[in-house]
Amino acid sequence: MDSSYSPHGLIGVAYRPPKIGSKGAIVANHTMAAQAGMRILHQGGNAVDAAIAVAFALGPAEPQGSSIGGDGFVMVHMAANRKVEVVNGTGAAPLAATAARYSDGIPITGILGTSVPGIVDALLAAHGKYGTLSLAQCLEPAIELCEDGVPVSDFQSRMAEQNPVLRSSSTSGPVFAPNGHWLKPGELRRNPDLARTYRLIAEQGRDAFYVGDLARAIARYSEENGGLLTYEDLERHRVEWQEAVTINYRGRTVYEAPPNSSGHVLLQELGMFEQFDPQKYGYMTAGSVHLMVEAKKLAFADREAYLADPNYVDVPIEGLLNSDYLAERARLIDPERAAENLVEGDPWAFMDRSPDAAKKHRKGGRLHGAGSDTTHFCVVDRWGNSVGELQSIQTMFGSCVIAGSTGILLNNRMTYWHLDPDHIDYLNPGQRVRHTMNPVMVFSAPVEQGGRLELVCGTPGADTQVQTNMQLVTGIFDYGLNVAEAIDGPRWTHNQPGTGSAYPHPDTNSLQIEDRAGEAVIEGLARRGHPVESTGMWGGAGSAGAIQVNLENGTLFAASDPRREGDALVW
Repeated sequence: MDSSYSPHGLIGVAYRPPKIGSKGAIVANHTMAAQAGMRILHQGGNAVDAAIAVAFALGPAEPQGSSIGGDGFVMVHMAANRKVEVVNGTGAAPLAATAARYSDGIPITGILGTSVPGIVDALLAAHGKYGTLSLAQCLEPAIELCEDGVPVSDFQSRMAEQNPVLRSSSTSGPVFAPNGHWLKPGELRRNPDLARTYRLIAEQGRDAFYVGDLARAIARYSEENGGLLTYEDLERHRVEWQEAVTINYRGRTVYEAPPNSSGHVLLQELGMFEQFDPQKYGYMTAGSVHLMVEAKKLAFADREAYLADPNYVDVPIEGLLNSDYLAERARLIDPERAAENLVEGDPWAFMDRSPDAAKKHRKGGRLHGAGSDTTHFCVVDRWGNSVGELQSIQTMFGSCVIAGSTGILLNNRMTYWHLDPDHIDYLNPGQRVRHTMNPVMVFSAPVEQGGRLELVCGTPGADTQVQTNMQLVTGIFDYGLNVAEAIDGPRWTHNQPGTGSAYPHPDTNSLQIEDRAGEAVIEGLARRGHPVESTGMWGGAGSAGAIQVNLENGTLFAASDPRREGDALVW
């Protein structure tokens, strides 16, 4: 890539330099949410404390992508523990939710699209285990944003007007369109009901949300408006602590969220790309992009066959991440020609166990029955602790309805379910849906063996997440880019028939790429058989954020995506 026209690019393209600090760094999709977290770091809090502040602040600051009425994954690395943990904050489908109930389709807006919100339980579990400041102290910045108001941006104003239910709903209207008029750029969006909810959570903890007054209020709103979510659904929710899944990538160890997250897809992509010499193909060339796209296609074919809630489905994760299996899959890649009609491999053949007959699973090409919008942020503190988090209400503004007088904007996560009984992720009451959210951490070696944090990164963007993350990881570690160059560089996204996560699961086939990639790259991809589509100069998917750690002295490099409204702060 020619970096001569970007003022801060050293190897690639960068239009802003990475922020550099030594005591802490935060990257979030809204400036005021990042400031909330930095305030907590300055008060002596650790990365988990700051993450709580950011997560709750995003509700009033970035409601198009986040709310405590949603779900997510919290990846936590506490330096003294030598491990990476994932707090699974994804909620289940209501017990009354069946495919027959959605015979007319899954509605995008309204309470019928809402599944159990799980993120509150995950956040409070992480804080209860590792937080050092009081919950009330961590939530105070978010409460102030709810009461004092957050200035509406041009982007938020435009997006709100594209979602008319925000105005027509009797509960959402007063927040997003007071007196029936859309808030304009620069006007303050207030949510005093959400401030009261936050205070209740600060006083009573997770019980307020899942068994107390908030649970009753959410269930009552659902019942009164024809929803399926009940008090029982909230009461039975339990957070799950999980071990991260990993892969060795050219000597480093990459950590991802395990199923029901799609995190293993990124690891598969990297494991296949590792079979090729990155220097031979070069950064952001037609050859290297082609190889990554082909690896992505193979990994997504596997995801579509095998990934669902591991409590209900036997996911062959060991086989999917087996190095011999990934080498076998990579041999299917033709460096000069795009493949068509790819199918899943057989990871079971690379495992020392058979599928659990008591769970649904896929083997031998057959399905066996048993007996964005999203937000990402990351934090690194002065002690070397780190948090990477994805939280989401699914599409932009989620269901577009607020649960009564709670101020909580509810998710529409039900739209991730499949209604085809032959699909591995077929809707089952009480089951968690397959997720695209995947926080990423990269260490110099296995953390259990003393490996040190080198990178924490992520992005919103549904099925594009693992694709953008692959471009960040390879750009930084294969091609020597700094975090700003990796994020600012030309971005591509592949849409693959039969693999779309959101209902009605569109059957599109395209390789979308920013024009800044250059004619030679675009023509080279088309020549290899890719259906290339332009996204303009800056139309790439996602809103990436990353913090890179200098292993020699612990200094921090942080960058946010200029394509969206995120910000990177350092101390």
